[in-house]
Amino acid sequence: MKLNTLAVLTVLAMPASAPAASAQTVEQRLPACLACHGTNGTAKLPGVPSLGAMPTDYVLTQLYMFREKMRVAAPMNALAESLSDDDLRDLGDAVSKLPPPQPVGEALAAADADHGNALVNRYHCNSCHGADLAGHDNIPRIAGQREDYLLKSLTDYKSGARPGYSPAMSEASKEIQPDDIPVLARFVSRYK
Repeated sequence: MKLNTLAVLTVLAMPASAPAASAQTVEQRLPACLACHGTNGTAKLPGVPSLGAMPTDYVLTQLYMFREKMRVAAPMNALAESLSDDDLRDLGDAVSKLPPPQPVGEALAAADADHGNALVNRYHCNSCHGADLAGHDNIPRIAGQREDYLLKSLTDYKSGARPGYSPAMSEASKEIQPDDIPVLARFVSRYK
């Protein structure tokens, strides 16, 4: 199912007409998020994305998709189901203020870094995610993201297992050669 991003952001940008249903503040909710996603913006758990410095609108949209079960990940669906629209906005804003994730692992050899950079340019990753791969607006930060998470995400986008809320990533991933996915994941995960 494709999600009209503009419609979601428009609805969520409207002021709430009633008080939030949640009794918890963002300060009370955020530690539960950071227990998995990393208190310093860098996730330590395998397969869990780092959220540090992720753009507010991207986080808001992902939480909305989890809440509405448009994106399925059991723990996230359960955690998001009780979030009000105000909660989504507040959590998106709080996450965006976390420090960017710190690359994990050894620095790449010069030839590997050159190869990874060439693939970023070849597949135009920097066209949407920005020259610094930090994302913006509703496009996620990928610089410094966990390598295992990037590998799975790219593989799932390419196979169609992970639908996007817009066709951009699904379309872009069609061009990526399977052998290039691990190289991209390794390079981007170490990108500063």
